[in-house]
Amino acid sequence: MPKIKTHSGAKKRFKLSKNGKPMRGHAYKSHILTKKSTKRKRNLRKTEVADVTNQKQIKRLVPYK
Repeated sequence: MPKIKTHSGAKKRFKLSKNGKPMRGHAYKSHILTKKSTKRKRNLRKTEVADVTNQKQIKRLVPYK
């Protein structure tokens, strides 16, 4: 079997946790930050486990992570 190519966009956006679950960053953290509260911006920094409905597809896009 030939190697599977890693999806370039997905490798920049997702990391796998120790248990193999895809982790994602939050949206809405790039601009227009003045109107967002400090608490909200702080919580957007954290990573989160990707939704169950997307996990299988993400693992297929990033096979060697």
